[in-house]
Amino acid sequence: MSDGGYKNDMSIDERVLMAIVRLAERFKKESALYLREYNITFPQYNVLRVLDTSRDGQNTMKNVNRIMLISSANMTGITQRLEKDGFIKRKNAPEDDRLKYLEITPKGRQAVKNISDKKEQVVRNYFLRYSEEKKAEILAILKEILNQKT
Repeated sequence: MSDGGYKNDMSIDERVLMAIVRLAERFKKESALYLREYNITFPQYNVLRVLDTSRDGQNTMKNVNRIMLISSANMTGITQRLEKDGFIKRKNAPEDDRLKYLEITPKGRQAVKNISDKKEQVVRNYFLRYSEEKKAEILAILKEILNQKT
């Protein structure tokens, strides 16, 4: 395939970041193939995963926003669709009407469980060639970069 005369003028730092973005996009695309079976999107699945691992299967919308790094506006649409399809329940906090709780339903838990094996297979395929030590090193570097003050 021809590159049309393209010359990459990015610094090594930018090329590393772009490789991370491309890898994340590829993972999301591959995930979409098996998530489609449950009629959910990648962000919807991530909400379900957060709730599935939260105490009592519930968390505040604000905490889920923070964990997933998405805006409140996007979270509203995502959770409305999940609620409509019976994967979660949304409810007001008794102590503050402005605070919304999200709770995973049995249908949501089952979807996470069913999807888990396929997801793990896809994830494992990315790292088959790497030792646990190498993966831990990559993770440490990425966490360090993420925790830097910009």
